[in-house]
Amino acid sequence: MAAFDHTDNLQGATFTDVDLRGARFVRSVLSGAVLRGVDAAGADIDAPWLVGDGSTLLVNGVDVVPFVEAELNRRFPGREQRRAQDPDGLREAWAVLEGTWQATVERAAAMPAGTVDVSVDGEWSFAQTLRHLVMATDTWFRKAILELDRPYHPAGQPHAEYETDGYDLSVFAAAPPYAEVLQVRAGRQAMVREYLATVTEEELSARRRNPWAPEVPVTVRSCLHTILNEEWEHLRYAVRDLDAIEGLHHT
Repeated sequence: MAAFDHTDNLQGATFTDVDLRGARFVRSVLSGAVLRGVDAAGADIDAPWLVGDGSTLLVNGVDVVPFVEAELNRRFPGREQRRAQDPDGLREAWAVLEGTWQATVERAAAMPAGTVDVSVDGEWSFAQTLRHLVMATDTWFRKAILELDRPYHPAGQPHAEYETDGYDLSVFAAAPPYAEVLQVRAGRQAMVREYLATVTEEELSARRRNPWAPEVPVTVRSCLHTILNEEWEHLRYAVRDLDAIEGLHHT
């Protein structure tokens, strides 16, 4: 089976009468791709960056993004608050999010032993997802908002591509115990909660540096929106995979 990676440049390529059944695209850019006369039955697309930036996804000429957004908000009550603008709205958004995550952590704890370390279809396990949210909070809250010199906790889980970007992976532990992950994760959630408890409109509008592109200015508000979006997207992934694991136990 052919395999392509970041060293292969397929931009502008044309595929005609090609059988791509079962093909898998991971961390790939398909923006602007045009599919005509294709059989897409059973296709599974996960594109978290479609929302909030005017992006469209046309299926038979219909932009399906608004329908997907509405359905995700229905499935995850409180998700629609992730772009709250004022201090009270952000405090409410974080409270709802924390409650939803707590229920999800409790659900995982009630499942068979080892569930939190199960990887579904090569994705991060539940424990790794929580570790990544530690890392995301450290990036956008401790590094960007608080501007700390050493923002990262070793329990964090970085993206795989950071290794190729020259990111210092030695900061992070290989696989800390799950109890430690829960403890660190709870601490990071509390940091954001305590910050939001007293944040002002003026502070939300304050300028910061984008942690991945220091030359690009961002606001504290936009950093918090990134954290909220990361939280909801990874909650969606976690629930999806817990559903899959649960289904396996019931078959």
